[in-house]
Amino acid sequence: MSDGGEVSRFKTGLLDTDVAEKRQTEAANSLVISSLQARQSILPAGSSFERVATPVLAANSRAAESELRSARLRAEAQSKNWLPTLGPSISLTSLSDAVASIVVDAVLYSGGRKKAEREFAKADVEVAAVNLVIDTNERVHTALMLYLRGQEARENEATLSAALKDMKHFEWIMTERVKGGVSDMSDLSVIRLKLAKMQADFSSQSETAKAAVAELNAMSVSKLDGVEGVSALTVSRSAAQPLEVLLSEAEKSRSVANAKIDRAGYLPTVTASADTSGGGITGSVAPTNAIGIGMGASLEAIKATEEAAGRRVAQSQEEANRRLAKQEAEIAALNRQLAEAAALTAGAKANLDLFQRQYDAGQRQVMDVVGVYETYAAQAQAEIGLKYDLARGRLDMAKDLGLLADGSDI
Repeated sequence: MSDGGEVSRFKTGLLDTDVAEKRQTEAANSLVISSLQARQSILPAGSSFERVATPVLAANSRAAESELRSARLRAEAQSKNWLPTLGPSISLTSLSDAVASIVVDAVLYSGGRKKAEREFAKADVEVAAVNLVIDTNERVHTALMLYLRGQEARENEATLSAALKDMKHFEWIMTERVKGGVSDMSDLSVIRLKLAKMQADFSSQSETAKAAVAELNAMSVSKLDGVEGVSALTVSRSAAQPLEVLLSEAEKSRSVANAKIDRAGYLPTVTASADTSGGGITGSVAPTNAIGIGMGASLEAIKATEEAAGRRVAQSQEEANRRLAKQEAEIAALNRQLAEAAALTAGAKANLDLFQRQYDAGQRQVMDVVGVYETYAAQAQAEIGLKYDLARGRLDMAKDLGLLADGSDI
């Protein structure tokens, strides 16, 4: 993603050709990583949400990226674990003489242990990759939540500012009527109380907006004070597999591979060794794990570990489906409520205009208009709240699906 001439450091085009080819090969060999790379951000290009996400991602320290790099290096090392190893050997032939040599060790048969170690390292990369995507989406989600909080406070502040102006006018009118003996002091006290509460709400919204923007700026490489508006988003639960489920699947693969390593430890391992000191070739046939009375229980525990990993995936899928179904229902309800709130706000405004005209014609008292105006202001704020609740609901679903940043850029 780029904005205002800034180039995001997450672009794969900035990677060396060899590294890019390795990533493509890695994705081709892993359904989890290919699924992550295929994800497309739902944030519209050039929108206010995208203008917030880009500098926030550019400032990300990305600790999860270091973990992924470490996992990739471990996987690369394990991919060669079938080759013989070389190492120095120093032995004492007597109290005063030492003989140094180079020893070549080769595992001729490991009962599947070496293959399982490679599978474990591959699954470890997948787990780290999913965690990186989760971390990135959570960062964008946090930034956008702060942005929405600031925008909602600003919109409420603007509504209250107009209401304060009108309420101060009503206070002036009532003050003059009290001075002229036309109205009672109690009515003026009521208006002043309403005015004081409105002023307190205005100050609170102003402070909330400033705090949210300050916190957002602290997450970004550039100031975001000038960004405004709420982007229209479209998100569906069927758009992608939830990240929680992908993580469970990757962890299952890692657990199964680890179980295979443990099981292979009870099988005979055939090794051969040779050294340059002329000692010839030696070999051994022995299991890695000691065989004892508890071996049967250990093998049953390994089998149970594999079964538990599969059940965790099923449980994760069920929980994700429940949460997404709930989010989808809440979004649909908020859509309906927002439409109703907009109609109620329009009705409250029409009622206020009617009362204002009747007041100007001498048919209504000041307190009648004040009450209707207060109702209109409260309804307008309720509509604003629903508008931002809807935006937050869509962003929550997008975060769970991993759709707040392009997978290829991450």
